[in-house]
Amino acid sequence: MNASQRITDREAVSTESTVLFRVTTESGDEREAILVASESNDGETEIACWLNYCQHLTHIKIDKGSGAPMRDGELVCANHGAYFDADSGVCTYGPCEGAYLTALEVGVEDGDVYLTDDEYAFVGVGPIDDDDDMTSTSNVKL
Repeated sequence: MNASQRITDREAVSTESTVLFRVTTESGDEREAILVASESNDGETEIACWLNYCQHLTHIKIDKGSGAPMRDGELVCANHGAYFDADSGVCTYGPCEGAYLTALEVGVEDGDVYLTDDEYAFVGVGPIDDDDDMTSTSNVKL
């Protein structure tokens, strides 16, 4: 697999929370994505990858930077309580019930997780760096 698309170690992805990372689209837009592990029916651990945006209000992030809340194998949107199945991405409860998270393709090789989706390029681990500096450069004093 392409070393530039390596996201993280396989052990860093758990069933208890998410791993947040950044990708760019083919058009150059930067987006956030999350990795989550879940146990399949045969006891194997699977890794799924989703864009980090709730399907009810798509500007709302599921992982706000410290790991998404998880409950019984489901991702929880803390803003309005929607539940998303970690395996399939389907919303099982909440205002967007029946909607699906947007999936990205990932693969595991030699203990590492790689982004394998041709529509996205890996940028780095962690959230998009929003400039929250609200200081003004205005010469007007309030």
